[in-house]
Amino acid sequence: MSFRVTIPCTRAQAEAIPDAEEIFQDTHVPPVLVADEPDPAKPDDWLIHAYFDRHPTSDEIALLARLGSGPSEIEQLGEQDWVSMSQAGLQPIRAGRFTVHTPTHPPDPERVNFEIDAGLAFGTGQHATTSGCLEALDRLQHEGARFTNIADIGTGSGLLAFAALALWPQARWIATDVDPIAIDVARDNAAINGVRLGHGVGELLLACADGMDSPLLAARGPFDLVIANILAGPLIELAPSFADAIVPGGTIVLAGLLDTQAKPVIAAFKAQGFAVTDLGFGEWPVVVCERSG
Repeated sequence: MSFRVTIPCTRAQAEAIPDAEEIFQDTHVPPVLVADEPDPAKPDDWLIHAYFDRHPTSDEIALLARLGSGPSEIEQLGEQDWVSMSQAGLQPIRAGRFTVHTPTHPPDPERVNFEIDAGLAFGTGQHATTSGCLEALDRLQHEGARFTNIADIGTGSGLLAFAALALWPQARWIATDVDPIAIDVARDNAAINGVRLGHGVGELLLACADGMDSPLLAARGPFDLVIANILAGPLIELAPSFADAIVPGGTIVLAGLLDTQAKPVIAAFKAQGFAVTDLGFGEWPVVVCERSG
């Protein structure tokens, strides 16, 4: 018999979930933890789900409650392997030349494939912001853009860094996130997808950083391409730092904003000398800007 415990949380709490083994060190078979965003119109309202193959104890429920910000709900799910079923239900995402799939789906031999385990929903390609970024990067390369020094700020799963590395294999790459757990996830995903880690050309450097505040980012900059799939508020706050870190004529890909938030984000970057080259579309537009030379 399977059980699911659900706890409301913020996006930040969802992205900060540690490995289940770290939380349930005294549990022989820890639960599987999955986070998702049930309503894209409420980008900060997420849910944490914990799947157990038995009824969770009161101590385990208390541990889970600390991860979120609301009362827990327990459901009995039956005999099925609901974790595997939920993974299988996430169909591969096609964006540009890329296919993003979970381990339960085979790669597409005619496309550029990335395997991303959907244990956490952020940065897996399932959200419109991530798939929109993949399409925007694919479009830039198709239109002839060439980049040699690239940064992915708020990398999450590492997927966007992997995609850009596939598009511009001769570039130097750094991907950062404020959450050390995300960096661990990105490192694991790099190994799964054959992405080389390191400081050299064609290699990806991973590091923890709060926005652009990092000695490694300072040492590696200025960049000719920055990807920032975060949230509207931080994008506005970081606009001056991004401007300082991007060469004249360089490009920034902005995502994680609703269409209703696009105007203030664009205004913040125009004030820093950026011109919009692609306004994006849909409820979660991906905006591409170029810094004036």
